[in-house]
Amino acid sequence: MKTNKYGKDLTFKFLKRLFKITVLYTLCFIIFYIIGRKLCASIIWYPDDPLYIFLTGIFYQGFFLLIFWFIGFIIIFSITLMKSLSYIDALVSESKKLITKTDDKIILPDELKEAEETMNQIKKEALFNEKLAKENEQKKNDLIVYLAHDLKTPLTSIIGYLSLLDEEKNLSNKQKNKFIKIALEKSNKLETLINELFEITKYNSETITLKKEKINLTLLINQVIDEFYPILKENKKKINFQTQKDIFIKADSIQMARVFNNLIKNAINYSYENSPINIKIKETENLIITISNKSKTLTKKQLDQLFEKFYRVDYSRNTKLGGSGLGLAIAKEIIKLHNGSITVKSENETTTFTITLPQK
Repeated sequence: MKTNKYGKDLTFKFLKRLFKITVLYTLCFIIFYIIGRKLCASIIWYPDDPLYIFLTGIFYQGFFLLIFWFIGFIIIFSITLMKSLSYIDALVSESKKLITKTDDKIILPDELKEAEETMNQIKKEALFNEKLAKENEQKKNDLIVYLAHDLKTPLTSIIGYLSLLDEEKNLSNKQKNKFIKIALEKSNKLETLINELFEITKYNSETITLKKEKINLTLLINQVIDEFYPILKENKKKINFQTQKDIFIKADSIQMARVFNNLIKNAINYSYENSPINIKIKETENLIITISNKSKTLTKKQLDQLFEKFYRVDYSRNTKLGGSGLGLAIAKEIIKLHNGSITVKSENETTTFTITLPQK
C-alpha cells in the first residue's frame, strides 16, 4: 500500500506542536496553581467570603483543577488544529498557480516547504514543456511551409518537360532521353519531399514500441550500409565499417535499423564530398558505437539543439538532401527505449555521434 508521505508529515508536525504547547501550558498551569495556593494561604479570609469559597474550590479540589486544565487543553487543541487545517486553504489557493502561465512562484507555510518545492518544480517543468511544444510546433509549421514551397519547383519542371515531350513531335531520341532523365530526377526529388511531409505527420501520431530479440548488430549495420550504396556512389563518398567479429545484442532489429539509417543518412547529407564516413564498434562493459564524418564544425548551440524535433542546421536548406529534422530525434528516442544513450561532438571539422548500449 502506498503511504501518504505529506499526510504523515503533517500529522507528525501537528502532534509535535500540540505536545510542545500542551507541555508548556501544563507547566504554566502548575506554576499558576502553586502561586495561587500560596497567595490564598497568605491572606486572611472570612469563611463565608464568596471569593474564598471560589478559590478554595479551584485550588484545593482536584476535580475542578482538572476541568480548568481540560478546558484550556481543548482551546489549545482547537487552535492548533485550525492552524494545521489552514494549510489546506494555502494548498488550494497556491495550487491555482500551477495552471497559470506566469512565473509567479508558489509560496506555502514553512511546514509545507517540501510540497512547495515539488509544486514549483512541477510548474517549472510544465512551463518548459509548453514552451518546447510551441517551439516544436512553430518549427514544424515552418518546415511544412518550406517543403510545400519546394514541392512546386520539381513539379513545375516535371510538367514542363512532359509537356515538351507531348507537344514537340519532332524531338530527337537524344532530346527525349534527356528530358525523360530530367523528369525522372525531378520526380525522385518530389517523392523525397512528399515522404518528408508524410514522416512529419506520422511522427505526431506514432508511439514507438519495441519487440526485442537477439540480433546480429554487425550484420544489421552492414545491411543498412548496403542500402546506401547508390547514394554513396552518386555523392562520391564511402563508409568504412571497422569490426572484427559478429556482435550480438538483444534489441528491436527494425527500430535499430531505423537508428543507423537515420544516422548514416545524416552523415552522408552533411559530410564533405570525397570524405569517408567511419563506423566503429568497441566492446567494454557496454557497446560503444561511433559514427563520424568530416563536415563543418557545429557550434555549441547547434549541438544542443541537434536532437530536437524538426531542428535542422541553418545551412541544410542549401543542400539538396536536407531532411525533415526528425531523424536524429527519432534515433535518440529509440536508443533511450533500449536503455542506452546517444551523444554528439563536433570539433576540428569532424562530427562524431556516439551510441552507448547495454550488452545484456
